[in-house]
Amino acid sequence: MPLALSTEHRDLATSVAAWSRRAAPMESTRGQLDGLAAGERPASWPALLQQGLHALHLPEQYGGAGVGLAELAVVAEQLGAGLHPGPFLPTVTASAVLAGATPQGAVPALLGELADGATAALVGTPGLRARPGADGGWVLDGTSEPALGVPGADLLVVRARLEDGTPAWFAVRPGPSAVSHAAEPTDLTRSVGRLELNGHRAAAEDRLAGIGPEWVDLVVATLLAAEASGVARWCLETAVDHVRTRKQFDRPIGSFQAVQHKAAMMLVRAELVCAAAWDAARAEHQDPAQQRLVAAQVGASALPAVVDTAVECISLLGGIGFTWEHDAHLYWRRAVSLASAGGDQGRWESALGATALEARRDFSFVDADAWPEVRAEVAEVLAEVAALPDDGLVAQGWVPARGGARQRRLAEAGLVAPHYPRPWGRDAGAEEQAVIADEFARAGLALPSTVIGEWVLPTLLVHGTTAQQERFVDPTLRGEIFWCQLFSEPGAGSDLAGLSTRARKVEGGWVLNGQKVWNSMAHEADWGVCLARTDPDVAKHEGISYFLLDMRAAGIDVRPLRQATGMAEFNEVFLDDVFVPDECLVAAPGDGWRLAVTTLANERLSMGAHLSHGSSDRVREVLADPTHPVPRAEVVRVLGRCVGREMALAALNLRSVLARLSRLELGAEISVQKVFNAIAQRDNSRDLLAVLGPRGLVAVAPTDHRSTDPVIDHLGLPSVLFGGGTIEIQLNVIARRVLRLPR
Repeated sequence: MPLALSTEHRDLATSVAAWSRRAAPMESTRGQLDGLAAGERPASWPALLQQGLHALHLPEQYGGAGVGLAELAVVAEQLGAGLHPGPFLPTVTASAVLAGATPQGAVPALLGELADGATAALVGTPGLRARPGADGGWVLDGTSEPALGVPGADLLVVRARLEDGTPAWFAVRPGPSAVSHAAEPTDLTRSVGRLELNGHRAAAEDRLAGIGPEWVDLVVATLLAAEASGVARWCLETAVDHVRTRKQFDRPIGSFQAVQHKAAMMLVRAELVCAAAWDAARAEHQDPAQQRLVAAQVGASALPAVVDTAVECISLLGGIGFTWEHDAHLYWRRAVSLASAGGDQGRWESALGATALEARRDFSFVDADAWPEVRAEVAEVLAEVAALPDDGLVAQGWVPARGGARQRRLAEAGLVAPHYPRPWGRDAGAEEQAVIADEFARAGLALPSTVIGEWVLPTLLVHGTTAQQERFVDPTLRGEIFWCQLFSEPGAGSDLAGLSTRARKVEGGWVLNGQKVWNSMAHEADWGVCLARTDPDVAKHEGISYFLLDMRAAGIDVRPLRQATGMAEFNEVFLDDVFVPDECLVAAPGDGWRLAVTTLANERLSMGAHLSHGSSDRVREVLADPTHPVPRAEVVRVLGRCVGREMALAALNLRSVLARLSRLELGAEISVQKVFNAIAQRDNSRDLLAVLGPRGLVAVAPTDHRSTDPVIDHLGLPSVLFGGGTIEIQLNVIARRVLRLPR
């Protein structure tokens, strides 16, 4: 899915992409490389100005269009995908920073010049100093580190250190005391250079007031990430097109699993870069802490990912991708340039960790005063609930709270599963679900969950009989029935359709025989949903049926599986002549596969990025321990990496929700979420393990299902790395169903 979500943004993206292809075809760009490196403007620059793309974000009173970072990011993404040459990115970056200054002194005139087509560059790298001049102005000296667009810029927006070490911003025009030194650019399509200031005199009005560090970092991060998103998308599309058609050993190389996994991971990275750019752009009007979070996440996670995506593109193209004639190396060079312009990855990880100790990213999307009637109604019910006795069985681990007056009242009000149709829920869409979640948080109450029931009940609501719905839905919502799932088998693994459990028709029902494994909390469950083969003579997907099993029925033997953690959250279940009455078959015989893979449009809203393993909260627990032996700075950096992954996942989730609200066809994001959720839990847990030091020698045996011991947490990873299909299985799904690579 591209960065643009709204219809207006998508129209803008389409028009910019088409214009860029016409105005700056690659052969034209290649013919201008020497001039571009020296700071010359590309042949397409006058047409770009005529389109007004350079001034979309500038205030209308200065000649701009008066829109914001989000629109500018949409343009930057499309120009990045087309490898548009020249000073667009450094110019709009500098002008956006300047637009955040206090509109006094030279600022209004400078913004007017930029709206008229002047080029600019932002010089925020170290090396420049400023001291007061005798005439009330300033004297600037020093040489900066390399910055994009310095050679050829008409205006330089410069950060210098005052004598007391505080930063200040100045407007500088090239001249004898402000000299640009061009360097050989990594990105051959735009200039790079150092700015040397030798006693450069700046008038008092040239000092730019009101430019906060959060605003600068946000602008830079948003636009770099937006361009990086376009680069990543080009790399992905180019690599996939190649492996679909390139043959070796008489087969398209895209049919080889190793190639498919590389391509699928390219898609995952491209989506993460896009989501980070989008999340940064939407922080334009948020508070400084939110802006610090998104800027740091871009530098810590998104920009490094575009380099990896470009490298994988080259590796999938093979030798042809390593030649000068192929355009892939030009995109690779731009990816490296963008990541370098973003700054040191380690610094951003530390900055993200430090900020995450003070604030958390806000992924809400409904105003606090929206849906007032719903808020009042829900708040009233929750007040009633809080006043009721907490007499249900307490939730433990994956086992939800069982029964009790509070659960019954929530079910009666349709608040256990508000997305279900009435009378079981409230037919709540995404916005109403978010409002309800807000009210639960305000009341200090946890959102209820039926756990496995959240998969079972939607199937019954669509495919079950009225009698089945009346028998199971309300009792499950009231917490009187707890479910388990009997799908996996020892011999089938991820091949769900390869199951061997048999169901034989007898008078009044069916007799089931077989073995199931890795059944979450089956020893606690009242009922289970079971797939069994009812017709062995048809295709394996067609002969499966969907049964509801009373877990206390004769012939069911549940045996806990003790895991490496010492806990027994999973089980193997043996079925020995288990009788299941006809009324417990859902739909018709042979419909089981269709029911098992059903995904409903009214699924529960998934927001945020709560991780079962590797949660950043566990890193915070380490930081809160004053006796921890590992240096605090190292743990803060790990916190930054972990929070970065959680923010990336939450941004993907929120984009999916907003796309659904806009009735846009979802792209690959659902599949990407599944893969990256497992990757985030794996990598977060491993990063935490790396800073335990000697504390990792001790693994505290859990006394219940809520252990937060970091070593035990790490040992529990297989539950998410295997559950629902391994990362590799999910990559197969992305490669074949999303990228449509050949089998």
